[in-house]
Amino acid sequence: MVDEQPMVRHGFALSIGEICPGARVLEAGSLDEALNVGRQTPELALVLYDPGPPRVDEDDAGGAIAGLRRLKEALGEVPVLILTNSDEVADIVDSVRMGARGYVLKTSPPEVLEHAISLALSGDIFLPLPRAVLNGALAEGPRGNDDILDRLTDRQRDVFELLLAGHSNKEIARGLGVLEGTVKVHVRAIMQKLGVRNRTQVAVVAARNGCFTGEG
Repeated sequence: MVDEQPMVRHGFALSIGEICPGARVLEAGSLDEALNVGRQTPELALVLYDPGPPRVDEDDAGGAIAGLRRLKEALGEVPVLILTNSDEVADIVDSVRMGARGYVLKTSPPEVLEHAISLALSGDIFLPLPRAVLNGALAEGPRGNDDILDRLTDRQRDVFELLLAGHSNKEIARGLGVLEGTVKVHVRAIMQKLGVRNRTQVAVVAARNGCFTGEG
């Protein structure tokens, strides 16, 4: 658990311990400290990393991305979850492009953190693209997202919404009252129509086409 604020860091470490009983949670107050811990802990399973304050403008993401790059280079295949206060779509996209296994807002309820950790440990990616923002975009159809949505059937739009909200295939199936195999078929169809190969690329295409305003 990497965070420069000791009380915040310790609080999340306790939460992680409750989510993963029996796990040993190590704390680091800086990127350099985290890198040292990583080098000394070959059995490391997951890193939760707060890259610092949200960006001030579009050109202000260098430090956060550079820190994530250093973690990925040093830790190899160890999954990294970003834990932050920034809900900027650009920050989310930049992070997953750099290899983060997820992006968790500190304002999220504990079950979101639990879900994100579960996905990261299973090799999947958690994206917190807000359902409220997406619902508004789908309802109003603003800013050029008509083209991307017009490619999808009504049921594919339902799956698309839940997919971008970070839900697993099993959760989407439960929410829509269909079989998980049916969801997999819809997800594959969505990816084919959008010309992408994975969930991260779906999110990038959605962001680029105005499905997310980036506004709270």
